[in-house]
Amino acid sequence: MRELTVLYDAHCGLCRRFKDWLAAQRPALNGEGGVVRLRFVAAGSTDARALYPGLDHEATLREVTVVADDGSVYVGDRAWIVCMWATGEHRHTAVRLASPAMRPVARAMVQAAAGLRRLSGGDYADGCDGQCDREG
Repeated sequence: MRELTVLYDAHCGLCRRFKDWLAAQRPALNGEGGVVRLRFVAAGSTDARALYPGLDHEATLREVTVVADDGSVYVGDRAWIVCMWATGEHRHTAVRLASPAMRPVARAMVQAAAGLRRLSGGDYADGCDGQCDREG
């Protein structure tokens, strides 16, 4: 895997902060002599619809969605985990969180690491209403 495209809601403060945090991370090695590159595309945008016509673009506005260069699509907890996996500093944690027992913890850990959500009480650090954090 050489590149991941992260579809995020450009109108959501939580999603924008996550994108900025992720973009600032040191990329992890991809195992092929390079690094995992990240590309960010606004969910629901004309670009997103042109790049990925088969996706449910309304759903990508509710949940961070990641598309790998091999066509794999990650949504929900798996998307948060693959984003962590793409970073040099957080790859080890992502591997541990990928186990079925730990997967539900992934979203909270990524949001806490990015300073998006406080672990105690679950409040959003930036006052976001958490709309995109709700399954639906």
